[in-house]
Amino acid sequence: MQINLDIAALRTLVIGVELGSFAKAADRVGRSTSAVSAQIRKLEEQAGAPLFRKSGRGLALTDAGEVMLDYARRLVGLNDEAAVATRGLDMAGWIRLGLQEDFGETMLPQLLGRFARAHPKARIEARVARNTELQERFDAGQLDLALLWDTTDLDGSRSRADPAAQEGMREVIARPRMTWVGSAANRWRADRDEPLPLIAFDRPCLFTQSAAAALDRARIPWRLVFTSPSLSGLWAATAAGLGINVRTPYGLPATVRALDAREAGLPVLPSVPLVLLKQTGENRALADRLGAMMRDHIEGDAAVRLPVAA
Repeated sequence: MQINLDIAALRTLVIGVELGSFAKAADRVGRSTSAVSAQIRKLEEQAGAPLFRKSGRGLALTDAGEVMLDYARRLVGLNDEAAVATRGLDMAGWIRLGLQEDFGETMLPQLLGRFARAHPKARIEARVARNTELQERFDAGQLDLALLWDTTDLDGSRSRADPAAQEGMREVIARPRMTWVGSAANRWRADRDEPLPLIAFDRPCLFTQSAAAALDRARIPWRLVFTSPSLSGLWAATAAGLGINVRTPYGLPATVRALDAREAGLPVLPSVPLVLLKQTGENRALADRLGAMMRDHIEGDAAVRLPVAA
C-alpha cells in the first residue's frame, strides 16, 4: 500500500526542529500541542520507526528522524514553490538584491533558481559585498532587499533615528552565535605559551573586534598572522591551518569547521543579529516574496539547528 505523507505534518516537523521546540511550532502553525504531537506520532507510524530519542531535557533526532527531516524540508519546499509558482506567474519587475559575503556562494545559486522558477517574468540584479557597502547602497536606495549583519549593536536595540528601523523595513531573522573556525584537517587547542594565530579581514571587522575583546578578557595572547580583503582568502588561509578565523555557522566551506570553544580552550563569543532590509515601493510584492525565500533558507540551515524541546 502506498503511503502518502502529510505535508502539514512534515511542515510541523521542520518548524519544530528549526525552532527547537514543538510547543513553539504549535504556535507557529496554529495548532494545539496535542494536535502537533498527533502529527509527529502519525509520521512515526508511517516511517515505521521512532523519529526522536530522549537527550537530556529535550529530544534528538534518530537516524530515521534525520532522513525524514531531510525529505520533509525538500517536500515542504516543493509544495510551497508549486503553490507560489501557480499564483506568481504574472509578477514581473526587477529586484536589486544585496547579500553579505557569507551567503553569496551558499544561498545565491539555490535562491536564484527557486525564484526564477516561481516568477519567470521577474529579474534579479544581485550584489555580494561586505556589510558597510550593502548598508550604504540600501540607504541610498540602490538595493530593494539586503541581507546583512547588524553591526550597530548586539543587544537588539536600535536608534529610532535610523530610517531602516521603520516598521516593515527591518526584520531580524536570526541571531547566530559567532564561532571560532579552524581547518577541517586539524584540531585546535589554545596554547597559553604562544599567541593565538588569528586570520582576519584587512579592514575593521565586527567579528575580529569581538574575538579580540573576548581573548583579552580571558587573558589569552593573540596575534594577526594573515589578513585578506576577501572572505575566500580567509577561508583559504584557515583551511591551510595558518590560524583560526571567526564567523558564524552559516556558509562554512567543507575545508573548515566550527570549533567547540570550551574544547579548544577559547572564550565563548556573542551572538550577532542577521537582518533583512526591505525598501517600500513598487517592487514591494516581489521583495516580500524573495525575502520570504531567504528567510526560509536561513531557518532551514542545518548548521545552526537548535536542539528540540519536547
